[in-house]
Amino acid sequence: MHKHVEWDDPGADSVEKYFADKPDEYPTAHIGSIIAGRYHGYSVRVRVEARVDDVSIGDVVALISVRSGERTRNTGELAIGDTVRLPDNLRALAPRVASK
Repeated sequence: MHKHVEWDDPGADSVEKYFADKPDEYPTAHIGSIIAGRYHGYSVRVRVEARVDDVSIGDVVALISVRSGERTRNTGELAIGDTVRLPDNLRALAPRVASK
């Protein structure tokens, strides 16, 4: 069973928006892909295990702070290993973390 997640809007980092003017290059998720969404200020990396319509289903493999680039094992009610559903329209590009 998957955990229900209220994903953050990816805003300017939306994969869908980034590829809007270049649809031939749009990276469709497939089984084995690592994709990302945003949740509570974190980039959540998900390994795709299944696809249903325009939704990827898979396990959380990383939680990375968008601000600092630091990794954590859990945030809020989401943790590494949780199975989640990530709609294509909420996929996000990797965060731009400032160099230290």
